[in-house]
Amino acid sequence: MPAAIGWLLILGTGSIPSLAGQSAGKGSAVEGYVSAGRQDTNGWLVHTVKSEFQAGETEIRVLVPELSESAQPYATLYVLPVEAGDGRRWGDAQQEILRHDIHNRHRLVCVYPTFSHLPWYADHPQQATIRQESYFLRVVVPFVERTYPVRHDSSGRLLVGFSKSGWGAFSLLLRHPDRFAKAAAWDAPLAMSQPNRYGMQEIFATQENFEGYRITSLLKQRAGELRTGSRLIHLGYGNFREQHLAVESLLNELQISHVFRDGPQRPHAWDSGWLPEAVQRLVE
Repeated sequence: MPAAIGWLLILGTGSIPSLAGQSAGKGSAVEGYVSAGRQDTNGWLVHTVKSEFQAGETEIRVLVPELSESAQPYATLYVLPVEAGDGRRWGDAQQEILRHDIHNRHRLVCVYPTFSHLPWYADHPQQATIRQESYFLRVVVPFVERTYPVRHDSSGRLLVGFSKSGWGAFSLLLRHPDRFAKAAAWDAPLAMSQPNRYGMQEIFATQENFEGYRITSLLKQRAGELRTGSRLIHLGYGNFREQHLAVESLLNELQISHVFRDGPQRPHAWDSGWLPEAVQRLVE
């Protein structure tokens, strides 16, 4: 593992230490300051980030599979948080990854980025430090691909989340289908038509801005690109069964290839039991 060497400025021309043979300097530029990794007590490598897209310091946490004889780069599983900072009201996603040994079982580099504000994976139209989509696309993904032994093609990037981060998984893929292979969401408010609940107003700010991220609208726009491949997976119910049923009806109407499972009912939390199935569906 790389030793901590303080702050690294990465603005396209800088270089960073390689890990497990991955060449430094490959991939897109990383727009921000990112520290070298420090290993926590559970084996996650924690990088501290300073970015113009976020208010204050954030983190990129990475879990790498145990070493194997394979020289092939790994796919990356982006585990999208539901809360700002280190919030764990809805459970601990990182512990769930470890509990089910997901990184080793599926040979995935798991990435858990944190956000300074409640994450809805959107850019605020006025506030420069609430640009969550830009932060993810222009800092998190490029940093991981310049630092870790992962694939740099869209087929190697997987998204998973629930609740608002399930929304985020769907919106990131639908807005950037050339960047991500598959997205899995469970118990998520996918059919929202206004940014008027669950802290959405602080992030989207206006109906006009929200419309650019609205899942039902994006599905209609992207239907022609998504009729094969089952790139969208939605599961569950807990708090948002009606939302999932509404989106399921729309997916079928648009003839979009997808995976859906309605139930069993489970708690609205990371440790509800949906995460292992969601990842299994992603890697199939």
